Amino acid sequence: MPYVCLPILRGRLAGLPVFGPRLLLRAACTMLLSFLLPLYLPAQERTKAKSDTSAAVRDSIFLQRVERVTASPKVYHAEPIAIDLMRDLGARKGEAEWNLGIVQTDKLGYDDLVVFAEYEWAPIDRLGLEVEVPAVFHTRFGGSDKVPANQVESLKLAGMYTVHVDTTRHWSTAFGYLHEALLTESTRTLLRRPVRGQIFNPFLVTARRWTDNWHTLLYTGPRLIRRSGGGWERPVFEANYSTHYMVPGTRNLVGLEVNQSVERGRSNFVLRPQMRVGINEHFLVGIAGGIPVNRDQERVGTFIRLIYEPQSGNKAKRH
Repeated sequence: MPYVCLPILRGRLAGLPVFGPRLLLRAACTMLLSFLLPLYLPAQERTKAKSDTSAAVRDSIFLQRVERVTASPKVYHAEPIAIDLMRDLGARKGEAEWNLGIVQTDKLGYDDLVVFAEYEWAPIDRLGLEVEVPAVFHTRFGGSDKVPANQVESLKLAGMYTVHVDTTRHWSTAFGYLHEALLTESTRTLLRRPVRGQIFNPFLVTARRWTDNWHTLLYTGPRLIRRSGGGWERPVFEANYSTHYMVPGTRNLVGLEVNQSVERGRSNFVLRPQMRVGINEHFLVGIAGGIPVNRDQERVGTFIRLIYEPQSGNKAKRH
């Protein structure tokens, strides 16, 4: 019987995509980190949670700190790692956050390495603003000749306003707009003609916390591109879905983010298993994988986000 099944099994395996050792190792490390590391609890928080068991049964310690401040109603929602928001939904005046990120993507013939710096702040309640500058670097491998030049890719300016906060149903909705000025690829023409195109991206965000620990979020909208000296490109519709589980008493979380883009009637999906770990009151680290469903343009990638909050609206006010 085993000898009869062996040819059939070989025939079925032959049709599966082949992953090289480098891609398998990268995917395995990302998945392992995504599901094991967030379970770590700092000793201080673990002790505090045990000493307040009645609160831990109903709400996590962090959720209580966020939502018992009634000056500006706010529901705490888990935020995805790759497609993040311009401050929290229902942001409170004075909040601020710095982000430093590294995104690695296998482009079949070369590696894309994007490094970005980002600053978010809330000038008034419910309004979040963001400035981001990404730079892209390319590493050739496999004998590829067509490798783009390294460059500062663009300047991103964005804003988001939370129009709906329901503290009873734990539901928030916001509208926003992101504008991206694409910078020229050649350093020789950077001063003479710095911008090679514009990206216009209005979007909608809606999020719901179903229990004290389970969160879902939808970020969606069209992306319109206009090249300098040319016309409009075909619009791209984007939808980003995320589901997260937050460890009680901490800001640690694990989850799955799905990035979908629809262009020329074809959908492309990238699955991003991810986790976030709170190092202390001000620092967090987010790590996500990148597993494309359609592998004709890219393969497995990695996303790392370092988060620093010098000032947050997620603390109870002192009287």
